[in-house]
Amino acid sequence: MDRRPVAYDEEQSGPSHDISGPEKQSPLESGCAFQADVDTCPSPEASGLLSLPWEMVTHIASHLPAHCVISVLPNVCSALRNVCKDSTAWQLRAHRLVGSKASFPVGLREDFDWPNACLEMEQLITCWSGMAQQEHQRQQQRIEARGEMEPERDAYGADERLVGELVEEPEQRLGENPEEDGLLEQNGALDNQDNGSHVVREQHQPPKHHSPTRALERLTLNSGHIAQVNSVLLVGGDGTLCATGSRDRNVNIWKLQADASSMLLHTLLGCHTFSTHQGWVWCLASQGPLLASGGLDSTVRLWDLQASGAEKGMINAGGAVLCLTCLPDVLLAGTFDERISIYDPRAAFSCLKSLRLHTSAVMCLAADDKYMISASKDCTVAVYDRRADKFLNKVRLSSYLRSMSYSDNEVWGGDHKGLLHSFSLQEGVLKSMAHFDVGHTAMVTGIHKSPGSLYTCSSDCTVKVHIPCGPPKTLCTLRHQAGASGLSVEAGILAVASGDMGVEIWRPRET
Repeated sequence: MDRRPVAYDEEQSGPSHDISGPEKQSPLESGCAFQADVDTCPSPEASGLLSLPWEMVTHIASHLPAHCVISVLPNVCSALRNVCKDSTAWQLRAHRLVGSKASFPVGLREDFDWPNACLEMEQLITCWSGMAQQEHQRQQQRIEARGEMEPERDAYGADERLVGELVEEPEQRLGENPEEDGLLEQNGALDNQDNGSHVVREQHQPPKHHSPTRALERLTLNSGHIAQVNSVLLVGGDGTLCATGSRDRNVNIWKLQADASSMLLHTLLGCHTFSTHQGWVWCLASQGPLLASGGLDSTVRLWDLQASGAEKGMINAGGAVLCLTCLPDVLLAGTFDERISIYDPRAAFSCLKSLRLHTSAVMCLAADDKYMISASKDCTVAVYDRRADKFLNKVRLSSYLRSMSYSDNEVWGGDHKGLLHSFSLQEGVLKSMAHFDVGHTAMVTGIHKSPGSLYTCSSDCTVKVHIPCGPPKTLCTLRHQAGASGLSVEAGILAVASGDMGVEIWRPRET
């Protein structure tokens, strides 16, 4: 029998018999251990994989992990490279992951990144699907360890009421007497002072499911701040650096490495100052080596992370700074006095424009090179065209958004009642698509949405990990002793400001 190999052109899915080369093992037989320089596949006479109808080939490939289809099959031969380009196969994979009763994606299907969405969902399921049971067991052990001891302080009490006063009943008193407000913050911080350094590590093994992912490691940073942490941000692109902003008026920079003794790198301080801000640090944003911190002292302070956190400048925002967004060409700041200010980092951060798109405090901001989206306590979400320099439209909600995530023409937000809202943004028109109850019972303080993942945290002391379908499928709920103030996700690492002077990091365990 003629066992000559066959070759495949990139544009075709069938065999061509005019090129010869060494015979290779089929993809399934080799267990995805392919050689990058393989250009030929088995012939039909050899009963190879590609002798089957193309529909069967794609069906078989659908049972391989997404990372294998994306990274390995294209290196086998040009025909198998087409498997990665089969949009229908990716859509079938995605709907198998989310289930028949859920819709996916919730937003626009046009130009949707199906391969990356499937890859993210499989990694998310692998890491987090088994965590719910482990978290429940950990909670039970904590309760049993306490025994008949006095119940822990209700973290959804005093601290959260302070947050409620700040965002629910606007900060009339915070703005009226800055010196008195500062003393109140300082006294609250000193009452909780902790000079020790403590890092707790817990390791959780993921179940055998989908893409091979390392076990998760949980780091609890219990010191570094002496008051509640309001904001957390992973910076650097690879999740190795973490910035935290606190009610103790300071911003700390952490290096997330194995050596716990040197995790806290430094506290950002300006010239002749004893703290980062003169009021609570409320928000953080970054772009490249630039870190911006916004505080209730009505300033935005700028720091150079490449120069060990050296101060680059200060902006007087004219009102308490509640949200920030950094882009290569602009810095956006939303303030309590209803304004959105646009600054140019290329011109010493001079103020280019100040907009009033709302009638109450601006709670959260998001932007790209085309649009700026803002949400306010007046229960509206506004869209501004950056290129045309004009206001486009506004959506009114029954409750205001406290957190927002924007990417790929899709906006997700969490409101002060615990609901999630999804919007589409197409041709400058923002449309409300759906709202979901994922189990949060209080304000959603943080949200991160990507094509294949959804993370939320709330002042109800929970952090939830979901598949971003409609309705979202919750994989895991993490419970804390205090309300979560915010979260940040980067390179598969989750950072949570737990609201009790601590920061929790969930990351792949070092091998």
